[in-house]
Amino acid sequence: MPEPIRVLHFADTHIGMENYGKTDPQTGLSSRVVDFLRRMDEMIDYAREHEVDLVIFAGDAFKTRSPNPTYQREFAHRVRDLSELAPTVLLVGNHDLPPTVLKASSIEIYQTLSVPNVLVAADYEVHVIETRRGPVAVGTAPYPIRSRLLEERTAAGMTIAETDVLLQDRLTEIIESLAQTAETYDMPRLLTGHFTVSGAVTGSERSIMLGRDVAVGLASLADPRWDYVALGHIHKHQNLTRRQKKVPPVVYSGSMERIDFGEEGDPKGFCWVELEHGTTRWEFIPLEARPFITLKADLRTSKNPTGTVLKLIHKHVLVDAVVRLILELTPETEALLNENTLRDELKQAGIFQLASIRKQIEQPVRARLGASPEGLTHAELLAHYLMSKEIPQERRQELLEAADAILRPGE
Repeated sequence: MPEPIRVLHFADTHIGMENYGKTDPQTGLSSRVVDFLRRMDEMIDYAREHEVDLVIFAGDAFKTRSPNPTYQREFAHRVRDLSELAPTVLLVGNHDLPPTVLKASSIEIYQTLSVPNVLVAADYEVHVIETRRGPVAVGTAPYPIRSRLLEERTAAGMTIAETDVLLQDRLTEIIESLAQTAETYDMPRLLTGHFTVSGAVTGSERSIMLGRDVAVGLASLADPRWDYVALGHIHKHQNLTRRQKKVPPVVYSGSMERIDFGEEGDPKGFCWVELEHGTTRWEFIPLEARPFITLKADLRTSKNPTGTVLKLIHKHVLVDAVVRLILELTPETEALLNENTLRDELKQAGIFQLASIRKQIEQPVRARLGASPEGLTHAELLAHYLMSKEIPQERRQELLEAADAILRPGE
């Protein structure tokens, strides 16, 4: 009986993310870029040790669509290492797309140079890939580009919502076509895609997404004609068919390194798959990603706010972490707070970077709302309230638009 085919599934490396970084003296790169590269190296070591048969990269190699040559070089070193271990599929994600139609994508060079053992998947196709433990039928579904999937005359005169529905229907048809083709092969079958799936839990990727997303229905992917569905695009690791029977695992591997505090509690890593027709097993392999830690303290009634925060710092292991402080204060307790002492103590605790000290200073109601809050409309009161809570501007606008339909009839 043939052995299961050992598949490495990872995605969203986003080489070039420099949030909260500083120059690394050994490489000259941002220390945060070094974090992302180290996670890749740790993953490659695991794949080598466990004799990987097939590598699936589910898209988004770089932070931007036009990465600088140094980042391209560093990613290329890792692609070379992977391709020397096993056939490697590089799926085109939204961050891999060229800025304009006539330009090349950031990973197209591997196809142009015909790099051995590397397949750049820029089209909706089914490929039969030979591995040391047998062949695999791999369906590839790159990030959906509207202009390629929809004819201009088809979408002419339609609203944005109607166009989105049309695009979703077209993408569902394509995925069904891939499944029909894959079914003709008597071998393990894997689908890899880079898009949002309805019901998936999103995270910080919302802040770095390029363009408008259209969600694919889970039913079109939870198809027993596939043995495993390897997804990229959403940074939070999750299995969308957990506890469902007679359907394949539909899995976002998630990103391998944290981008910001929106991913503070998320595990980071990659997926290791033992692919068999009808009986696939897989596991998530966590990596020691850079810790992001938020420390919160309510100091509004504290007689010694600096001492209170120092005690909080001492309760946590902060070595090599990116740390932020969120402090609730009054004008009186703010005057007693010694920020320099806090910064020195955090440095002594061995933190990697202090992201911010965010002070939420409580003001009397009239000071927050203005001299005559009684004269404000409901919408204006809500706007002032959201500002007092330091809600980001983009989020405030979303909430105000959502509230408008409720508030308008009563205005």
